Amino acid sequence: MSLHAEISQEAKAALAAQQRVSTISSIIISILAVLLIGLLLYIISLAVVVKNPPELISYNPPSIAEEQTKKPKTQNNVQRKPTAPTPNIAQVISANAFDNTAIPEPDLAVTDFAMDFGADEEFEEDWSDLAEEDAGSWGDLPKSMKKRCSKEDRIERLLKAGGVEKSEDAVLRSLDHFKRTQEDNGGWYDQSPYPVAYTGMALLCYLGHCETPTSPEYGITVEKAISYLVNVSMKNEGRLGSDFKNKHWTYEHAICTYAIAEAYTLCSKQNLEIPNLEEAVRRSANYLIDGQDDASGGWGYGYIKKGAEGYHVDTSVSCWQLQAIKAAKYTGIEGIKKIDSSAAKGLKYLEASQRDSGAVHYTPVIGSPTMTGGAVLCWQQWGKGTRGPAKKGIRWIHDNITFDYNTADSDLYAHYYYGQALINVGGKYWSRYNELFRDSLINAQLDDGTYKQPADGGPINGVATTFAANNPQSIHYRTALATLMLEVYYRFLPGSATN
Repeated sequence: MSLHAEISQEAKAALAAQQRVSTISSIIISILAVLLIGLLLYIISLAVVVKNPPELISYNPPSIAEEQTKKPKTQNNVQRKPTAPTPNIAQVISANAFDNTAIPEPDLAVTDFAMDFGADEEFEEDWSDLAEEDAGSWGDLPKSMKKRCSKEDRIERLLKAGGVEKSEDAVLRSLDHFKRTQEDNGGWYDQSPYPVAYTGMALLCYLGHCETPTSPEYGITVEKAISYLVNVSMKNEGRLGSDFKNKHWTYEHAICTYAIAEAYTLCSKQNLEIPNLEEAVRRSANYLIDGQDDASGGWGYGYIKKGAEGYHVDTSVSCWQLQAIKAAKYTGIEGIKKIDSSAAKGLKYLEASQRDSGAVHYTPVIGSPTMTGGAVLCWQQWGKGTRGPAKKGIRWIHDNITFDYNTADSDLYAHYYYGQALINVGGKYWSRYNELFRDSLINAQLDDGTYKQPADGGPINGVATTFAANNPQSIHYRTALATLMLEVYYRFLPGSATN
């Protein structure tokens, strides 16, 4: 006999209803849990990528006649896509309006003016073995810039060129110093006479180490510096300077055009888009080219041309302009006019400033010969490094220069050029110079990444030691020059300086 309990129909219905409710509740809870997890992941991702960038500004620039009385705000919103130079920045960094309606002039090639003095066996001992190496892959960067963009490539080239790892450590200490001293607006020493120049020099040091806005350690610093200079250019119709009443702002303009052009080249190869960067490069490069003196082919203070009050042209100003338009050419930006013809006229001016000895003086008629390295570098950059004037200049440098940071022989401004010119030649010229400057410069660095005050008062080749003062601005400038000197091992590939 068995006993069976039968559930009523009402109970069955209630049980089914309860099961449906439980199932629906489970589904709703699961959906809510997934949404909550997704929301949390989104919040975390925002926390990772947000950099708290400075304010982005865009505007139509005012007339050049209206001198700016306020410092430009930093914009930053990166999107993926006639006396010789002296030891004071006010003397080392000693107008024509940018015309938006000007009719572009054709870039006509100027007849080659340089004479090839023929083969020279002592110049055949160059860096051809290094130049022919695979320059690495970093987008389609100009070949000469590629070896700076990975730590492995930098160290490899450093050691092959006779450098030591201590020099790379010194570069990083200086970059750390610049990072610590940057102003909130992206510039450096905003209350000094030349904050724009200081910003351009620091930015060149970061770019020479291939630091971009994506760099883990220095990305924000670089991004803010680029945007600071872009704002200055856009706000002043292409002009890059701190005080346009001071005719020495021509130095600032060239240094900073060089910096933003190189920044554009590196950023564009990473598909980084910084608002107004391309337009700033175009405006500033065109302003520089338009400011060239037609009579001499060189550039002078305030971009003043012959026949106007205050006219003065020299090789020191001109070498910075030629480096800047070379960087502008690398960008490939459309609308930059007359690059090649402007360079040809500028190089001819440098040749006219060279003496029979091979030395290049401050002007064709006056000044010391410390711009020999600058002239040779410009000839090399523009494809004339094997011509007679460059060869004569290299021989003069090899036979005449000395370097000792602890004596008066530490003119960093001149040696910024000497190192680049000599490493491009290589052989005995570079080997001797590398032994001359490397350890002396490295050992002059202080623990905070800056460089100590050099000996004061003594001449090198007739020019007083560069920036012997010990104020923050002088420290910044000589630290930038020293950093660029130590980046010479990998900043550009010697065999492809003409790319």
